[in-house]
Amino acid sequence: MGFGILIFGLVVFLATHLFVTMRERRAAAIARLGQNGYRAVFSLVSLAALALIVWGYGGRELIQVWSPPAFLRHVTVGLMLLASFALVAYFIPSHVKAWLKHPLLVAVKTWALAHLLVNGDLGSIIMFGVFLAWGVIARIAAKKRGDVGFTTPPSGWINDILVLVIGIVVFLALGYAFHPLVLHHPVFGR
Repeated sequence: MGFGILIFGLVVFLATHLFVTMRERRAAAIARLGQNGYRAVFSLVSLAALALIVWGYGGRELIQVWSPPAFLRHVTVGLMLLASFALVAYFIPSHVKAWLKHPLLVAVKTWALAHLLVNGDLGSIIMFGVFLAWGVIARIAAKKRGDVGFTTPPSGWINDILVLVIGIVVFLALGYAFHPLVLHHPVFGR
């Protein structure tokens, strides 16, 4: 049952997020629903898909496909620090954001790759693989339509310092609080 829910959630998530790359169809939906209506429907469907993904992933049967070597945990920790910086850069205009251009896509792709490296069960491979594939497809679509992303950093470096400091806080919160408390899977100290 868990795998079916996981797959269904991933299909819904992927379909809604690939729909965004179809600019003519997206524009028609916005014209029909209005900007706020479109955003509301998109948000509700995306949240429902994420809820299904979490539910399905939590209830999946563990089918081990491969056993990742222990050293990949260290690679994953480093990648997750970079993903945390990219995630924060999405919200704060900075030189980091201008350099990454599409920091949210960078964060998702880095997060997915990092977790693919250390999770060898089938459900994890499917879930993180789909998110990585979506990130790659979304970046290619953005490039094809000429979306250059964020390119004008603010003057000064204070926002970049904020990105780094908040990124470290997010990274530590994920490792020391979210993973052990919510997922019951410690990242550090084992």
